[in-house]
Amino acid sequence: MSLAAAAVLVLAPSAPAPTGVVPPPGPAASATLSGSSGPPASFAGSSGPPASFAASSGPPADLDALFVGAHPDDEAFTLSTLGQWSEDHDLRTGVLTVTRGEGGGNAVGPEEGPALGLLREAEERAAVAKAGVREVFNLDEVDFYYTVSAPLTHRIWGEDTLEKVVRVVRQTRPEILLTMDPAPSPGNHGNHQQAARLAAEAFYAAADPLAFPEQITREGLRPFAPARLFLGRARGTSQNGPDCASTFRPANPAQNVFGVWSGRVSPSQGRTWAAIERDAQRVYASQGWAVFPDVPSDPAQLGCDFFTLVDSRVPFPGPGTAAAAAPTAVFDGALVRTAGAVPLGTMLDLRPSTFDVRPGTAFTVKVTAAAPSREPLGRSAVVLRVPEGWQVSGSGELGRLAPGRTGSATFTVTPPQGAAPGERARLAAALTTERGRGYTDRQVEVSPAVRGGQRLLPQVEQYEKWAAELDAPQLRGLVTPVLTLPSGGSRQVGVVVTNVSDTTQSGSVRLDLPAGFTADRAEAPYSGLRAGASTTVPFTVTNTDTSLKTSNDGGDYFYTITTTGQDGSSLSRPALELVPATSIPRATSAPVVDGVAGEGEYTGPSLDVSRLWEGSACSSAADCSGTAKVAWRDDTLFLLVQVKDDVIGTRLPASDCKRHWRTDAVEVTLDPRGTSENTATTFKTAVLPVTAEGPPCFERDADNHQGPGAETAPGMRVASKVSTGEYAVEMAVPMEVLPGAVDPAHLGLNVLVYDSDTQDRTGQTRIGWSTWGGVQGDPYRWGIATLPGYLPPAERPTTPPDPVIPDTGLSSLDSPQSLEQAVLLGLPLAGGPAAKPSESGSVTFAAGARDAVKVTLRAGSAGRAHLFVRDAQGTAGSRVVTVSGGGTTTVRVPLSRATGAHPVVVAGWQARTGGTAASRTRVR
Repeated sequence: MSLAAAAVLVLAPSAPAPTGVVPPPGPAASATLSGSSGPPASFAGSSGPPASFAASSGPPADLDALFVGAHPDDEAFTLSTLGQWSEDHDLRTGVLTVTRGEGGGNAVGPEEGPALGLLREAEERAAVAKAGVREVFNLDEVDFYYTVSAPLTHRIWGEDTLEKVVRVVRQTRPEILLTMDPAPSPGNHGNHQQAARLAAEAFYAAADPLAFPEQITREGLRPFAPARLFLGRARGTSQNGPDCASTFRPANPAQNVFGVWSGRVSPSQGRTWAAIERDAQRVYASQGWAVFPDVPSDPAQLGCDFFTLVDSRVPFPGPGTAAAAAPTAVFDGALVRTAGAVPLGTMLDLRPSTFDVRPGTAFTVKVTAAAPSREPLGRSAVVLRVPEGWQVSGSGELGRLAPGRTGSATFTVTPPQGAAPGERARLAAALTTERGRGYTDRQVEVSPAVRGGQRLLPQVEQYEKWAAELDAPQLRGLVTPVLTLPSGGSRQVGVVVTNVSDTTQSGSVRLDLPAGFTADRAEAPYSGLRAGASTTVPFTVTNTDTSLKTSNDGGDYFYTITTTGQDGSSLSRPALELVPATSIPRATSAPVVDGVAGEGEYTGPSLDVSRLWEGSACSSAADCSGTAKVAWRDDTLFLLVQVKDDVIGTRLPASDCKRHWRTDAVEVTLDPRGTSENTATTFKTAVLPVTAEGPPCFERDADNHQGPGAETAPGMRVASKVSTGEYAVEMAVPMEVLPGAVDPAHLGLNVLVYDSDTQDRTGQTRIGWSTWGGVQGDPYRWGIATLPGYLPPAERPTTPPDPVIPDTGLSSLDSPQSLEQAVLLGLPLAGGPAAKPSESGSVTFAAGARDAVKVTLRAGSAGRAHLFVRDAQGTAGSRVVTVSGGGTTTVRVPLSRATGAHPVVVAGWQARTGGTAASRTRVR
């Protein structure tokens, strides 16, 4: 998880976010909805000896709610809510984590790769257990590095990840799906975005028998339709205290947001759930979270966990009602039947014929209700509620709804001619039956015949396309359109004009820019735009006032786009983001890389790298501040970064020269053409000014080829000079190691300083030159540099090579905790299919000796067994065995220590066709 600022106002978690530590960075088939299941199972060894034999075959686990995240700790700011649901309402919740966070830092040891994944999985299981969560499902996808790109994440995780998520949903059958923010909001981790998109896609796909049909025909699973899908965040404002849910005001007034107050006291623990959640967060010590401060002791200072409703197949509490502000609002109607409500299992759906509605133009709305499979609703009717001034006609009679029967009503709705373009409106259906009442609603957006907007960034454009393909238009428009502009520079701004009417349109586009900006023309026409078509109207915009603030100091400059059509005009309010710019001079002679600014070496302007972008503010210039100078000579870039720092952070060993955010470091980022969508086509290097051995070290991270500097940037040289209260880092970067030839008119450049004032491998402050939340992963917001006189070698390619991405994720077969859970729940591993009975294998007997355990395996065919000897203290021995064919095999598992009471052998089986199984037996 990363701390990242957003361009929109986003409510903080229930407990105030800690400061002082910066962590690393279609209609569905219906299904019967059941109530809460029994209490969750516990792990082996927690309450006496296990059964002598158990194997992963049996009914699926039945969850009430499932959180879908990308890494261990992604669920950490919802644990207050999950704990209340578990303790107060006996709901069984689980967590699905796509990766084990192997790409993150490690503040507690040298582990990385799969070993770090094993550590972080253990942290996650211990953390969520404090909220009563027992089931954690890992999908074994690789956590490669911090990126803000969902497309890159999708590329690395692969096409089969959705199939895994759908399989887990069908296996565990949760009524409530919770997830993260799917939109490319500034600083939002691309892994988080993609995990949320997978959850949203699975909400629909799991219910569709045509989606991954082999799970149904070959694996015996059934389609399952979760009742509701929520994002575990909200855009809006609220007050802290027990009224935080009722005082929430969403940025989009047609959005449904429910809150659960974290200030409630746990009856069993006698503390607020915010405090319990904070204890759980501190379990993530590897991510530097062990030092998180206490939450306020005054409950009035504690806020809500907020959940934004994306979709619901069942009735839910109406906005503004007492039920909507209740802590049970998220699951009322899905898991709990409240007084006067329709029976559980009642389906209620509202579908407008279009999301984009036009003033004065009628559209239809279809409302459908279905009775539970075993309970009638009797005579039923719906009333359609529309905004004031809108017209509605049509009968809402649904007839008598017997068990399993469906009724529908179609209404005609006409917005008034004066409906404000661009506004979201709520259409609501109130259901009345002989067995109770229900409510649902949907959003629509008012649009004139033609609308215009600033061309979107590639990631945002891809997100909007995804939302459209998912048929979830309510997820549109979550990101404010922005385009960056170098201070004092120019760029082309394209306005995309779209005709949403059914007739050809002509009109004009006008830009109203703020002071300090000009365009080559104030207004431009378009004509002959066919129905449903789009065209781009270009403008050239220039920043004429170089004194204007850049970056997060106030570098967002909003302006107005007015697009006229034959029935009126629409307004759009995008922003131009000013990034700093510089000119890099040619040095008269190559600077000496010694950490000192020699006479005449750097004649260009000094860059201020003291602006805060994440973490705690510097207490003074002496605490953390800096300047940078840049020059070029021949085919090499030279940089000198001078930093004021009164406390030197942890001196890491040179062998641990990686994950530079854990201590003091200088990071330099270079985008050769200044056009990269993500950092996989850039060069990023970090220099640690000191190591445990003394000299500095350098590495590449989260770029086209990360790893030790000598291997990934041959020919690069670094030096440092450390003195009391300050240090300097100097480097020479051969431009031939960059992923592509430099465009001397548009080099993306940033200099970032990581400051740590502790010795526990945690960073507290991040400052830099071009500063935005999450900027280390967003080359679009880096500064722009020109290199007058420089020409790259003619033979140097401009297209970057394919990135070298880490691919060493931990396999669940090598995680004894995952194996133990698979045995208890009767499920295969990592969201994959179960091994066929004829190809499965299991452990049937184990006998202990002083230095080894003799294990008997029975297999249907060839495969591989991953064996672990376990007791209450963990793993005492392990071995991977290849079995050449069917039958019984006996092997020895050597012990690394003596076993404690009640040892067991836990086995994971990998069939030759890819399926898995888990089994366990007592050591005799």
